[in-house]
Amino acid sequence: MKFALLISTYNWPSALDKVLQSVQNQTLKPNEILIADDGSKEETKTLIEDWKQKSKIPIKHFWQEDDGFRKTIIMNKAVAGTDADYIVQIDGDIILDKNFIKDHISEKQKGFFLNGSRSLISEENTHKILAEKELRMDWVSKNVKNKINATRFPLMANFFRKDHFKSNNVKGCNFSFWRKDFISVNGYNNDMSGWGHEDIELAARLNNLGVKQRRIKMRAICYHLHHDYFDRKNEQTNFSTYEKVVEEKIVTCKNGYQQSI
Repeated sequence: MKFALLISTYNWPSALDKVLQSVQNQTLKPNEILIADDGSKEETKTLIEDWKQKSKIPIKHFWQEDDGFRKTIIMNKAVAGTDADYIVQIDGDIILDKNFIKDHISEKQKGFFLNGSRSLISEENTHKILAEKELRMDWVSKNVKNKINATRFPLMANFFRKDHFKSNNVKGCNFSFWRKDFISVNGYNNDMSGWGHEDIELAARLNNLGVKQRRIKMRAICYHLHHDYFDRKNEQTNFSTYEKVVEEKIVTCKNGYQQSI
C-alpha cells in the first residue's frame, strides 16, 4: 500500500521548514510528500526546492496564484497528483511527533477516515521554535498547552477511540482518509472560498457516503504553531454549505476534485 502526506501551506516558510524537519524524523515515512500551496511567494518555493534536494522522501509541490483563500482547489490538485492509496493530511504549521504517520497508518481501516487532535504552542514558544535552526522535539513537547493532546499512550488509546458518523469536530490539520473515498465524494468543495469549514463539509459528505469517523486520542500527536487568525468573512456562508450537506444528505459536490484536474 502506498501512502502520502498532504501539507497545506501559505506564505509561512519558516513554519513549513520546521514541519518538514519533523517529517524527516518519522519512524514510518510516507512514500511521498504533497505540498498544496495556495499562492505563496518565492521564499516558500525556494525553501521547498532546497528540501527536495535533501529530503529522504520525494516531495511534490503544487502551487496556484494568490487570488484569495482558495485552499480547496489546490488541495484537490495535490490529491490528483498522487496515486497513493491513503492520504494523511496536516497543515503547514503542524509539527509532528515522530510516530505521527505510524499511528495514522496503524489505525486506518476501510470504511473510516481518521480525525486526531493537536496540542497548542503559545505565541512566545512559537517564536523560540522558529528562531532555532534545528528542531528540538523534546523542547517542543515540554512547552505546550493542553498536555493531554501532547501525550502518546498507545495502551490507553483504544479506550478513547470512537467510531461514529460525525463531522462537526473534524480538523484538517490531523486528518487521514482513503483516496478512493475522497474521489467518490468529489473531494473538497471548490465553491467554499475563504477561511472556514471546508474540512467538516468534506467529512459530512464522507459520512453520507457511509464512511465513519474514527476519533483517535493518545496517538498521532502533533503540535500547532501559534498564528493570527485568517479573515473569516466567508465563515458563515461556508457553514451554511456544511449544514445543507448534513440536512440533505449530499454525497458529492458539484465543483470539486473532478473539476480541478
